[in-house]
Amino acid sequence: MTETTVGIGGAAESTDMVLNIGPQHPSTHGVLRLRLVLDGERIQHAEPVIGYMHRGAEKLFEARDYRQIIMLANRHDWLSAFSNELGVVLAVERMLGMEVPERAVWLRTLLAELNRVLNHLMFLGSYPLELGGITPVFHAFREREELQAVMEEISGGRMHYMFNRVGGLKEDLPAGWLGRARHAVADVRSRMDVFDNLVLGNEIFRGRTRGIGVLTRETVHGYGVSGPIARASGVDFDLRRDEPYLAYGELQSTLKVVTREEGDCLARFECLLEQSHNALDLADACLDRIAELPPGPVNQRLPKVLKAPEGTTYAWTENPLGINGYYLVSKGDKTPYRLKLRSASFNNIQALVELLPGTLVADMVAILGSLFFVVGDIDK
Repeated sequence: MTETTVGIGGAAESTDMVLNIGPQHPSTHGVLRLRLVLDGERIQHAEPVIGYMHRGAEKLFEARDYRQIIMLANRHDWLSAFSNELGVVLAVERMLGMEVPERAVWLRTLLAELNRVLNHLMFLGSYPLELGGITPVFHAFREREELQAVMEEISGGRMHYMFNRVGGLKEDLPAGWLGRARHAVADVRSRMDVFDNLVLGNEIFRGRTRGIGVLTRETVHGYGVSGPIARASGVDFDLRRDEPYLAYGELQSTLKVVTREEGDCLARFECLLEQSHNALDLADACLDRIAELPPGPVNQRLPKVLKAPEGTTYAWTENPLGINGYYLVSKGDKTPYRLKLRSASFNNIQALVELLPGTLVADMVAILGSLFFVVGDIDK
């Protein structure tokens, strides 16, 4: 009698499974790939693979003059176009030692806060959608359209406003615009409780996000994570308060830096929502101040050929998704010698390497979506 041993399944039980999420996936705002190593349903190792949308903006900065680079700057985070432009013009103005008219300073602050609400509304609507709740995104887009209408009226653009200029803004306000902007802000504020009740009040949403993807304070510091994601982990840092620029120094009584200690997906969503409420309050404060200002210029007269003096500078701003910085090197020409971009999403997305291992595949989308990133901001 001969015994025969038959192997069933080979060595499958002891072999790790490699799973690719992407490079096309509905839960990413752009084209991202995640390479996951799984042990059953649990993630052992995660590697974000980036670069599918890389357009070489930093290199293109070197071939454009100081008026043209604004166009490149407002495209890497397409949800925060106005804020992106702002960082560039602040860097160039600092190099030139240029003072901007007071009216332009307050208008920039107002538009930056409206842009912040527009950015946050996209994530407030799309994050529940990624977890299976379709209704909030319809509410979010209705509120976005209200604010988009006033932004489009003043700048002519829906996504890429191109309204900042070195020395101020493109032009003054249209007649009656302040009233329409105030009405839009009031309308949006009156309906923001939809997200408090419909999303935060939903037990399924809370079950999918509470205690999931906890980001520690040490990891935040180690990876340079910033913005609402860092503040949800108890890192109380906001450039608008800690190193004020534009008119934020005069808005400290209205500005509220929202923080949480839990560091989970739910805390990140709560920070984003509360920050949206505060941005609407800041917009109202700016509207009140602009209404009191006497008529005046909104920009400085510039020479036909604008050249920055030789030297270096760094300008950073509190963008909707975190710290956005531009390191400008000039050789005295009409184009930057070097312009290095420090984008918020690039640092924030690296935290996935620490966040995902040990979690279930089912929680992966909840964690990924809660980092509120734009892939163009990662790939630059």
